[in-house]
Amino acid sequence: MEHPTALSQTPAANRRSRILDRLARPIVDAVLPRIDSRIPESTRPFGAPEMMRPHAGSRRWAWTHYGVFLPELPGPHRYLNTMTLIGATGALAFDNDYLAADDARDTATVLSSTAADGHHHYRAYDTGRDCSFADDGSRLDWGRDLSITGAYPHFHVRGHYDNFDVSLDVQATEQVSWFVRTPVYDHLSLFATATGTLTDKTGSVAIDQTLCTFEYARCMSPQALAAQALSTRRKLPVDFFTYQIVNLDSSTQVLLTEVRAAGAVACRLAYVRCLDGTTRVYDDVAMTVLSYQAQPLVDPRGRTMRVPRQLRWLVRDAAGAEILAFDAEVDSPLRYGHGRGYVGAYTYRGTWQGRRPVTGSGYLEWIDCEPGQ
Repeated sequence: MEHPTALSQTPAANRRSRILDRLARPIVDAVLPRIDSRIPESTRPFGAPEMMRPHAGSRRWAWTHYGVFLPELPGPHRYLNTMTLIGATGALAFDNDYLAADDARDTATVLSSTAADGHHHYRAYDTGRDCSFADDGSRLDWGRDLSITGAYPHFHVRGHYDNFDVSLDVQATEQVSWFVRTPVYDHLSLFATATGTLTDKTGSVAIDQTLCTFEYARCMSPQALAAQALSTRRKLPVDFFTYQIVNLDSSTQVLLTEVRAAGAVACRLAYVRCLDGTTRVYDDVAMTVLSYQAQPLVDPRGRTMRVPRQLRWLVRDAAGAEILAFDAEVDSPLRYGHGRGYVGAYTYRGTWQGRRPVTGSGYLEWIDCEPGQ
């Protein structure tokens, strides 16, 4: 589907549901901690590969997500992301309703990009007309653009886009980080390595056993009850999301995430995974936006979004000892299509475990739909 002509949003279109906003804080603060087992599950071996199904057409699981992320590659690519959604989320930050299929529940999207010139694929699909998804998840095709095949722990990713091609063999470990683990929403990241090629008009770049992630999510949503996309007032008020990945060295990866709904923090965690099997989860985490870019970004519908120029992360353990501290400067093009937001790369410098200097390139996802931003 093509982007329609950019349109300004009316005040009514942007009006938030005060009822949903008021409910967000008690649900996030009181209910979620009682039912979410993400932290203990993130220190156990992955044991549920059978759950990784597409659920296309399901009226129980409104949407599913498959993703493959390589956070650090040589320039000019910097990173490689493959971000997919099957179904509409019914959440403020992630739905682009102007791309919806005739039945919004049949909408699928693919965002794949690098920092290299022209490497940006974002497209919507109708799952019934354009896609083919095996029920067991062993083969997933978004038109002729993207296929993901295989089963845990071996996956193959093939992307054929206008300006670049991708071929990856992904080997997942048993180390899993759960961002959410509840009866209504599961979201996981498998620690993995990738080998393959990235090809464009300048030639092919070999990717050799680089650290990556293979991700999956499934979620219930009110959107499953309606063929028409939910109005802004009725969407779940998830209005801020960032997810960032840093490979500290050839065997250590850090995942950083913060999610807010109507001002309530739903997730602010750091996950550290090492190829020796060590996994740690930290909840004493702080992200500070040191500065924003001078001008907000404007999407194909004319909506503006502030995006960071400089960030700071600080992670401490339960005793208050500093685990990771770094400043980051966003210094790549930001690619639109992570829901209403953007992805890109930054350069970071800091210290690991309070003493070891670290520097490199990290991967950034950023969505900021908070009121008044």
